[in-house]
Amino acid sequence: MKISQWPAAERPREKLLACGASALSDAELLAIFLRTGLPGVSAVDLARQLLTSFGGLRAILDADFDHFTAHAGLGLAKFAQLQAVLEMSRRHLTEALQRGDAINNPEVTRAFLISRLRSCHQEVFAMLYLDSQHRLIRYQAHFFGTIDSASVYPRELVKAALEYNAAAVILAHNHPSGVAEPSQADRQITDRICSAMALIDVRVLDHFVVGEQEPVSFAERGWL
Repeated sequence: MKISQWPAAERPREKLLACGASALSDAELLAIFLRTGLPGVSAVDLARQLLTSFGGLRAILDADFDHFTAHAGLGLAKFAQLQAVLEMSRRHLTEALQRGDAINNPEVTRAFLISRLRSCHQEVFAMLYLDSQHRLIRYQAHFFGTIDSASVYPRELVKAALEYNAAAVILAHNHPSGVAEPSQADRQITDRICSAMALIDVRVLDHFVVGEQEPVSFAERGWL
């Protein structure tokens, strides 16, 4: 049976409009993105097949071009649409941080950092540069390492903070292993950066470590 023949309350699009996107399952959300299925396969059934094949919604969102387009029902146009959706989401989060106080919007800050760092296959050390109202001036990824580590140079971060006229910064890096628990090396480099930033009167508000689960906050641990 075609989705158009389903009861209205069971159709993904109508359900979204009536109840909101959060009421939909992963398969229903993906079906709205797909719009159409395959001959004899509804968009919802195709979505369920893809979720099983990829191993979940996140794996679909993170898939590269070759992996994505190798599946029936997913081609160049769908890949381009998905990348556009993901980029719009990242820009939406960026604008939210530019308008508001980043340190008082921890959920938005975490979501932003997850969108930037969680899918990276190598370790990336980045910085959020903030103005005196703690609004985002710029996000910049500075150092890229192997899957295990990245070389971080506080002097380069100080130069960037001066260039952007930042009043405060938030540090962030990912653990490609998926385990966000900070290492002793993470704590040591954080102390070095804090000391370097103090020389130019720039506050380090937090350091987030991004893994598979919720990012770990140094500030919430009482380490800053």
